[in-house]
Amino acid sequence: MTSPTAKTNPVIFIHGLWIHSSAWQPWEDLFVERGYVTSAPGWPGDGGTVAATRDNPDALDNVGIAQIVEHYADLITAVDGDKPVIVGHSFGGLIAQELLATGHAAAAVAIDPAPIKGVKALPFSQLRSGFPVLGNPANRHRTVSLTDTQFKYSFGNTLTEEESNDLHARWTIPGPGLPLFEDAAANFSKHSPAKVDTHLADRGPLLLTSGTEDHTVPLKVTKEVFGLYAKGESDTEFHEFEGRGHSLTIDSGWRDVAEVALTWLGKKGF
Repeated sequence: MTSPTAKTNPVIFIHGLWIHSSAWQPWEDLFVERGYVTSAPGWPGDGGTVAATRDNPDALDNVGIAQIVEHYADLITAVDGDKPVIVGHSFGGLIAQELLATGHAAAAVAIDPAPIKGVKALPFSQLRSGFPVLGNPANRHRTVSLTDTQFKYSFGNTLTEEESNDLHARWTIPGPGLPLFEDAAANFSKHSPAKVDTHLADRGPLLLTSGTEDHTVPLKVTKEVFGLYAKGESDTEFHEFEGRGHSLTIDSGWRDVAEVALTWLGKKGF
């Protein structure tokens, strides 16, 4: 069997709210098979395992978007070599766009990314998905966990109850409320941490993707993000995953999503 050609750009995977970074392990294994060096560091405050993070949720209190971006930027600048490719899901997709726009990444894949500043669409399913946090102003300063029922609506709406409950039990962790409050108020804040320069031409390529049945970040939202980029000259592409919800990176169909990312990266020379 021919060994894959070693890639020069490492790949960093960034998780979103409520999912531990270890859920990226199947992706890492696949990308390593294709010649990439990979890592999936957690957010500042994450424990090394799902259990450790659940046991110490207060470590994530008041962790916001800017702190998360700075955390990954520091990790990147601390390592010599080629800039990484960033693959991010949900809020990880928003962080990926910020790292790309600020010159910390060579390319980025944003999967069902949390909306950036400038997006006006606010579908009902997005409001309902965020309500476990946004429904209580005190959650701005603390972490919140999803029940299996809340997870089923927000992440597992296209899955059987059995698969959704299994993913909830294996991968969910408490999530800080602050990023959701910051994102919800982005259009009312001049210096919102969710602001991304969508007109920047001098940056690497970006792939935005969306599951057509996503409740947490609905297709309409990601299409609007793509529209913001389309007004500029930057290299930005869009891909839809038909019939997929917000669990698409961790459910039984994860490999289909990963293969799209790998094919796109290969097309872009990474």
